[in-house]
Amino acid sequence: MLKKYLIVFFISMIPLIELRGAIPVALSPADQIFFGSLPGMGLPVLQAYIICIIGNMLPVPFIFFFARKVLEWGADKPIIGKFFTFCLEKGHKGGEKLQEKAGKGLYWALFLFVGIPLPGTGAWTGTLAASMLDMDFKKSVVATVCGVVLAGVIMGVLSAGIFTLVR
Repeated sequence: MLKKYLIVFFISMIPLIELRGAIPVALSPADQIFFGSLPGMGLPVLQAYIICIIGNMLPVPFIFFFARKVLEWGADKPIIGKFFTFCLEKGHKGGEKLQEKAGKGLYWALFLFVGIPLPGTGAWTGTLAASMLDMDFKKSVVATVCGVVLAGVIMGVLSAGIFTLVR
């Protein structure tokens, strides 16, 4: 059982997959095949939800304080430069769009950006954008946590509906 929780925990830490991929894997029935060879875990909803949120939020402080510096350092390096530049540009564009649309409601925009489970949005991208915009750490973490909770609820509801239709 611990192995299942650890798998879900680590899935929720992966960029771009995050909680959006971990919740369906955690909640789907054990006989449901998901992502090819990865079977569903059939874990209890509340425990899986908490584990996924913790796993998704664990990298946030590191992203906020260090990702921008690492990306700027590696942007001119021969092998990793293109990828690091891509990540920097994505963070800048995400931050600019967020600031442009939000105005004074920047933290509400960050909450919605992280909370709506679409590809390219989430805790990783939202935190990177907050870092690029030099937003307040505590306020941006609160907005990100609330967004992750919202994304988890949405994914839980969608997962329950999808797997009910499959049966």
